[in-house]
Amino acid sequence: MPPKAKFTKEEIVSAAIEILRDKGIEAITARELGVRLNSSARPIFTLYRNMDEVLSDTVRAVRDIYNREYIQKGLREALAFRGTGAAYIRFAVEEPQFFRLLFMTEHDESLREILPRIDENFESIVHSVVDAYGVVRERAEWLYRHLWIYSHGIATLCATGACRFTGEEIETMLTDVFLALFARTQGGEQ
Repeated sequence: MPPKAKFTKEEIVSAAIEILRDKGIEAITARELGVRLNSSARPIFTLYRNMDEVLSDTVRAVRDIYNREYIQKGLREALAFRGTGAAYIRFAVEEPQFFRLLFMTEHDESLREILPRIDENFESIVHSVVDAYGVVRERAEWLYRHLWIYSHGIATLCATGACRFTGEEIETMLTDVFLALFARTQGGEQ
């Protein structure tokens, strides 16, 4: 009969999230988890076969935080597209280690390919543009890609501590760039 688990998977992932928030992904080790749980590392492996499984569940939990506490709230704002951009940046400001984990890793794909893969909210965000601004899907995706590049730049500056912006500055910047890009799509340019 296998040994009874001393901790739940949720407790282990919660400890991993605390470590990530404090020290970054590299600090999540079996030993550090044991310290965080006031235990040895051994009980972790009654529920997980290896650290890759722990890290996989941790990434899934961080993605859930991003989706639930940031993007879904942004999508409920009156200007949902701007709301999601601001939420993305707010995530970088409030949870820089989480942002780095989800959005500052290497990929060998084009932006057209990578954006839907790294953000499971892609379809909801594209639909928010189509619905709010009456543009065809192709133009909505074009707007999203361009605004994401801009938002990602601001978010990266914030997550790395290179710059700070107020909420008002962020809203103004996102609005200005959106209006310029939207005017371009209305003129038939793209």
